[in-house]
Amino acid sequence: MQAEKTTRSYDFWVKAASMTTLVMVSLMIAAKAWAWIASGSAAMLGSLTDSLLDVSATLVNFFVLSYALKPADDDHRFGHGKAEALAGLGQAAFIAGSGCLLAFHAIERFFNPVAITHSLLGVWVSVFAIVCTLIVVFVQFQAIKRTESVALKADSLHYKGDLMLNIAVMVALALAYYGVSGADPFFALFVAAYLLFNAWQIAMESSSHLMDKELPEHEKEHIVAVACAHEAVHGVHALRTRQGGKVRFVEFHLELDDHITLVQAHAIADEVEAMVKEAFSLSKHPEFGGEVDVLIHQDPVSATRKA
Repeated sequence: MQAEKTTRSYDFWVKAASMTTLVMVSLMIAAKAWAWIASGSAAMLGSLTDSLLDVSATLVNFFVLSYALKPADDDHRFGHGKAEALAGLGQAAFIAGSGCLLAFHAIERFFNPVAITHSLLGVWVSVFAIVCTLIVVFVQFQAIKRTESVALKADSLHYKGDLMLNIAVMVALALAYYGVSGADPFFALFVAAYLLFNAWQIAMESSSHLMDKELPEHEKEHIVAVACAHEAVHGVHALRTRQGGKVRFVEFHLELDDHITLVQAHAIADEVEAMVKEAFSLSKHPEFGGEVDVLIHQDPVSATRKA
């Protein structure tokens, strides 16, 4: 029942965050396209490019996450969660390519400056974009707190930086309005640098999931502490962990009394498994919350002490 409730919560928040993002970014794209056409600002073009990437990435996330949320089947016994990491790598590639193109455009503007018109319009559009981005970041923060989705984390990292980018564009256009030349391509380069940095971070996090990187140290320590809290457990060793989408996969060996029966050892392992799953439940520990797949091997304590 708890696992079913956790899955429903995960599905709801992931889809809610994706839909909210799609709506807000679509509004920003329309406003920024209007402002760019009217002003010709390279910085506004950079911001528009970033938003176009945002909506593309969010669309990919929406469909990929729908696939990643599918339960395990005969062909995918560990579920479909790694599709999230693949989506993250796709985002990183698109963002890096666009960052390079924008950098070339900004450098060209340094050598061939273009007068910016209707810059005050761009300022107001940037203010509107900041409000929309704040809404997106808030909803994504609530979703990540409840799901730990790597795809949403990648999106959220991007949109948090967008707040800074929109402020930079607003400053560039305000300076142009007061006659300060050269600020527009400079801020366009700033946007390009941010895109490339962000692409690198997303690629690294996605690669960690695809390469089965261990869970954070504090989570592993929590698992060991929970397992050792059982009165029949003498210790835990050979802990292995990884994460695929919404599911954490945990394997370890339990050190038990030498002379208990197989039935007793099996019962103890079942109880420890339930304790670990409960420790990671959303209701008890929202900082860890998620679905956990636990595999336990039982060892006689004397054999582990000799080793």
